Amino acid sequence: MSSRQFATQGIILNRIDYGEADRILTFLTPDHGKVGAIAKSVRKSQSKLAGGIELFSVSDLTLIAGRGEINTLISSRLVRHYGNIVQDIERTNLAYELLRITNKATEDKPEAAYFELLDRGLAALNELEIDAGLTGLWFNMQLLKLAGHMPNLRSDSSGAKLSTSKSYTINMEKMRFDPQPKGNGSLTANHIKFLRLGFSAGRPQVLHRVTEADQVASACGPLIQSMLKSFLRV
Repeated sequence: MSSRQFATQGIILNRIDYGEADRILTFLTPDHGKVGAIAKSVRKSQSKLAGGIELFSVSDLTLIAGRGEINTLISSRLVRHYGNIVQDIERTNLAYELLRITNKATEDKPEAAYFELLDRGLAALNELEIDAGLTGLWFNMQLLKLAGHMPNLRSDSSGAKLSTSKSYTINMEKMRFDPQPKGNGSLTANHIKFLRLGFSAGRPQVLHRVTEADQVASACGPLIQSMLKSFLRV
């Protein structure tokens, strides 16, 4: 391998058709951050590159470093292809959303944990028995955690332990929960316990063990979406 070549693994975040047959790709990698590359003639039927750079996949890549931001992809091989995702429109749309928000929420040199998170998120969407909505909620919580925007989930704004006799609202500035008379807040102690589990879980499968997980998740979802918009601008 020449001094200008480098090898890595990558997940496609974005792709744009270029010219008659080329495609410009943005990959998320574990060791080089986000990598831009041109795949020449990849849209031709006989292209050797095309089969190794599918969407919703992890690929082995070899590239020639460019003088600017765009490198040249010279070889590719699929390592893991999450092909079940495209069997379901909800999963497909959610997978595109994971790519979009990861691309928008990361700088050029994000830490390897972002690659691992996206890989785990796509792997979970590939398992058809796992609820896609729970996977999406877990992914968003993990993205917030990586960016350093995790609320205090152990005690309320006064320092008291969470109580089943109270409901809560969140103070977005302080990232703490304010206690309210029961029924006046949008979140209960059980909702916050679910959030605690989601932020700490290494994989979304853990959330399926929660009783009536889909109902709890629907109550927590708007809060997480609000946090994503406020802190990550996605």
